Amino acid sequence: MATPEQQVATQLANIERDHGLTPTRVAELVRDRGLEKHGQIIALLKAEHGMGHGNANLLATKARELLAGGPARSDDLLAAQYAGAKVHLRAIHDRLVELARSLGDDVEVVVQKTGVSLRRRKQFAVLRPVSSKRAELGLNLPGTPADARIEEASGMCSHRLYLHDATEVDTAVAGWLRQAYDRAG
Repeated sequence: MATPEQQVATQLANIERDHGLTPTRVAELVRDRGLEKHGQIIALLKAEHGMGHGNANLLATKARELLAGGPARSDDLLAAQYAGAKVHLRAIHDRLVELARSLGDDVEVVVQKTGVSLRRRKQFAVLRPVSSKRAELGLNLPGTPADARIEEASGMCSHRLYLHDATEVDTAVAGWLRQAYDRAG
């Protein structure tokens, strides 16, 4: 299974092959046209280069990283997620990451702009502070547990639950995290 970095490299190579654009070239276009917003860059790539949203979004992100001097560090991204009114939710994140790492040496913690992906061979959980009052734990589970706290979801995870405090990370949550981890092996 390819790592997220390998998947991005493959997508960028395909974009260059199909559209003749690289992040460096897009950064030049952004600078030349005075574009400042991510959405403006995506609109340009879609309108003038016939790209789909996913490819345009990736190129816009990479071009903006180049213009900013490189990608944001994981520590900075994590600090931004749990800043201000969300600072108290960091304890939930820390507890869940601690639990995930205890499951095996192969757990990868990938910090992104809006959340943290927990991966093994593939993603098994996502942590996100979704408001000032709660964090979301998304899990990829084989079935829906009989617990009112967890619900089916669509998208990157099959299930989700909301946590308001680190004390809610109990044995049931630890068990669901284990099931998701086992399933991702």
